[in-house]
Amino acid sequence: MSSPFDQSRYQVRLDWGVTGLERLAPADITVVVDVLRFSSTVVDRVAAGESVALDAAAHAVSLNGAAVAAHAAAKGTAVLLGALRNARAVADAILAEQRRRGDRTSIALIAAGELVPGDPGAPLRFAVEDLLGAGAVVDALGALGVDHTSPEAAAAGEAFRGLRGAVRHLLTASGSGQELIDRGQRDEVVAAAAVDAATCVPVLRDGRFTAYA
Repeated sequence: MSSPFDQSRYQVRLDWGVTGLERLAPADITVVVDVLRFSSTVVDRVAAGESVALDAAAHAVSLNGAAVAAHAAAKGTAVLLGALRNARAVADAILAEQRRRGDRTSIALIAAGELVPGDPGAPLRFAVEDLLGAGAVVDALGALGVDHTSPEAAAAGEAFRGLRGAVRHLLTASGSGQELIDRGQRDEVVAAAAVDAATCVPVLRDGRFTAYA
């Protein structure tokens, strides 16, 4: 049954975490956005020619994005990984998929968010890096004419457009960024802030991420 919160009237939708994925209407494509660090790390590893197992990436990199990807795959939707690094490439892949299908393709953007360190029972925390990553994909889709966006997705897109020039600062100054910097991973945070630095789009097939083609 339709819900006021399922965003089903829109082609491009956005929500947060596994709960948000469950709240949205079923979509043809789900884009998981976990900028620090799941999406960005897997993008680079797949771009280097690796095939990345979902379970291995979950344990080595991040549980949040992996959990969303696993839930989305169980629903039968195509699962892509999006980040600031590959936002335009994700939009290109979605448009190619829509052309292949020959029909309007619905898109669920799921910002992974963050769990509070040391408190696995805590609710999901807003993560500015994932808002900006999702917004970058919304912006890139709009540039290709895929612009029937929900208010939630439109707000993320405007946030990215307005703050694009400050993305690097925002990521390094964010809670997630500071946590990684304290671990000596500043270079990784800076790399994650590089908009459209990668052309690879990881797609989940049979439990592994490979390059979309």
